[in-house]
Amino acid sequence: MRAPVRLWLEVSHHQAFRVGGWAFVRCDGKGVTGFAGGERQVDAERICLAGLAAVLGDLAPGASVELLTSSAGVLAIPRRISAAESGENPPAHNLDLWAQASTALRRASVAVRRVEREPRSASAFAAAWSDFARDRAKDKGAFKAPIPKANLAKSGALSPQSEG
Repeated sequence: MRAPVRLWLEVSHHQAFRVGGWAFVRCDGKGVTGFAGGERQVDAERICLAGLAAVLGDLAPGASVELLTSSAGVLAIPRRISAAESGENPPAHNLDLWAQASTALRRASVAVRRVEREPRSASAFAAAWSDFARDRAKDKGAFKAPIPKANLAKSGALSPQSEG
């Protein structure tokens, strides 16, 4: 049996400027990859959904995934989707991203876990990149870009003491 794909997703939102960023690190049988992105004129919910849609969007159907995050907003998404599917508190905003997140979570077997941002961890690395993405989006506008391989080598995703 193949080991689950490990994903670290962090988001950053600045309420006053209505700008947000997300970043993720993925560790799977192919190695370590990562992306960062950001948008202007967003609320915290939208940037959490955008990050989740980005990190889960290209997973193979039926993939076994361990999603690690320190973001309360990201952690709440699967519970909110389950409640909405039961007819409780359906989302009224960001419906495009709610649909993408719901589809992605159904397509793979995703276990979402809360982690602390320990120094030199993959979560801390993703958090720093989400802050960078937020600031870049504030200055330059919406974007999505890969995190350079040289930087990913410092993510801590392959270290034995990495969260998990």
